[in-house]
Amino acid sequence: MVFFRREGPPATEASNPAPPDELSALQQAVEKANLPHPASSVATHELNRLRKTDPSLPEYTLIQSYLDFIMALPWNHYTHDSLDLERAESILNAEHFGLGPVKERIIEFLAVQTLRSQQTLQLLVVDDEKIARTNLEYVLTKEGYRVDTAANGVEALALLQKQHYDLVLTDLKMDKMDGNQLLEEVKRLDPETRVVMVTGFATVGSAVDAFRKGAAHYLPKPVNIDELRSVVRQTLDSKKQLQMKRSPVLCFAGPPGTGKTSIGRGIAAALGRKFIRISLAGLRDEAELRGHRRTYVGAMPGRILSEIRRAGVNNPVFMLDEIDKIGQDFQGDAAAVLLELLDPEQNAHFVDHYLDLPFDLSSAIFIATANVIERIPGPLRDRLEMIDFPGYTEKEKLKIAQQFLIPRQLAVNSLPRQSIRFTDAAVLKLIRDYTQEAGLRGLEREIAAVCRKMARICVQNPEGTAATIDEQLVGSLLGPRKVNHETPDAARRVGVVTGLVWTEFGGEIIFVEAGIMKGQQQLILTGSLGQVLQESAQTALSFVRSHARQFGIAPDFFSEHDVHIHIPSGGISKDGPSAGLTIAVALISLLTGRKVRPHTAMTGELSLSGRILAICGLKEKVLAAQRAGLKSVIVPRANSADAERLEPDVTEGLEVVLADDVATVVERALEPAGELQSSRR
Repeated sequence: MVFFRREGPPATEASNPAPPDELSALQQAVEKANLPHPASSVATHELNRLRKTDPSLPEYTLIQSYLDFIMALPWNHYTHDSLDLERAESILNAEHFGLGPVKERIIEFLAVQTLRSQQTLQLLVVDDEKIARTNLEYVLTKEGYRVDTAANGVEALALLQKQHYDLVLTDLKMDKMDGNQLLEEVKRLDPETRVVMVTGFATVGSAVDAFRKGAAHYLPKPVNIDELRSVVRQTLDSKKQLQMKRSPVLCFAGPPGTGKTSIGRGIAAALGRKFIRISLAGLRDEAELRGHRRTYVGAMPGRILSEIRRAGVNNPVFMLDEIDKIGQDFQGDAAAVLLELLDPEQNAHFVDHYLDLPFDLSSAIFIATANVIERIPGPLRDRLEMIDFPGYTEKEKLKIAQQFLIPRQLAVNSLPRQSIRFTDAAVLKLIRDYTQEAGLRGLEREIAAVCRKMARICVQNPEGTAATIDEQLVGSLLGPRKVNHETPDAARRVGVVTGLVWTEFGGEIIFVEAGIMKGQQQLILTGSLGQVLQESAQTALSFVRSHARQFGIAPDFFSEHDVHIHIPSGGISKDGPSAGLTIAVALISLLTGRKVRPHTAMTGELSLSGRILAICGLKEKVLAAQRAGLKSVIVPRANSADAERLEPDVTEGLEVVLADDVATVVERALEPAGELQSSRR
């Protein structure tokens, strides 16, 4: 993008001034907008510039657009939270099946917000006149606040050192310690305590001095009761909003189609807040988020404030989708903008380049989504609380399809829900034969395909609108199966071992093949293996060579041979630290002539000394084994805590074996030794 600095005459006294009606309307709009102090000052300054600018100049339109943007932002507009835990739980359960740990964490988050909103606020009234103290205490107690009183600043300071107060109302002129001195001490002891000055000697200078020292408001005596109630309520509401802001930034991490975005919408619905979603996939220019400076022609605000203006409130639920796919190039680091945006200590003063004013975003709830958290930059990942979204089990997919996906697709395709029914066997056939995924998107596409074909049948044969869709009908409508669940049991061979891997699309099974041939002691690696995976293969080979006698292998087997490690599907890049154990067992199987036991898979990284190291994504890998029809899964003993947390549905039909050394894995995974080939004795 090429920018040009604006050229033209400066904004001076206009020969043709702007219409007075237009300027007066802008003046009234600025006054009614109730802008905070910095924004109000800038708006007044720009309005004065507008008065001196000729309407025929481009500068006039630019200033007017800038003023319109300032006044359109919701500086003081926010949504009051609906903090009803039972309602929130019912919303989440009605729209999302499963995801128990995720829902539990969200309910905990809402419970903290509820407790904060229900706290009884503590006030301290400081005045050297007893009648004034008594009257203020009576009025504020009737408003539902807990109120303590003090006759002077010294007494107030003693109370402040013992307990926390949300608001202090203090007289300005008092013996021993006046109101300004007390204000300074309050801010030193607890900067979050708000202070309202009340005095019968109100002057502009004293008010300015009080605000400069941190006072939240300034009231003259005699105090107007209605004004007092309003000021206290507004001051405490703003403080409560600040407390509600300090919530963690959640990051939903998991494969596509597992409900990350819909859960974010559920949180917004449970709180009664507006929902905003911005996709960050492929975002490279930080100006898209932060905007362009107004010195450039065609300058526009960034997407953050543009969406805030569109929502009309400053506390929406903001979902930053695909945060792991954000890019970086010469136009700036967009991730650096997110460092400020997602830090509660910084986003209270978020500055958009176009606005060039601090805007408070700390009231918004930010939620990020990612498929692979390792791709998120470290400093940014440190600001996020990760919530894992694992893949769905077969039972969960069946229930979700019957309760949510099928009714939705029947409605989309105008089919009568009462007349058309999917049997469980039909849904299971769709899951097993036409999809292979951790999420639900592929399953919904196949259900939609069946519904479209049924819609055609209904149009061609209006009398046959009632139908029960079983597995035979699914096969005839969709044709041959799309997914072949390949397992090594159909053609088990020596040197072929089933491994488990985790990808951004969930868990999958792979086959590690090992071969040996005459050669010059080379290790050949094929299958688009990454650097980490290549090092795992080298470590596995070194381990097998150094422990050859332990497994009944000739120690010099490598002296005149080449070893070839291959992982099929060479068009797909593969990398990661969890295949070392699988490669070692494939080599041992090859060199001992022992086949792998039926329906067995494994995962784990191997150290040079033979220790089996912990891996990530255990649940996703176990789900992949379950989808593939395996019966036994060998995992590192270091993941025993993760294995204990697996739900019964995840491990149904599977035996999870914990192992901490290769010898145990070999005896568990390989069939008994037979007659070895003479060349390998």
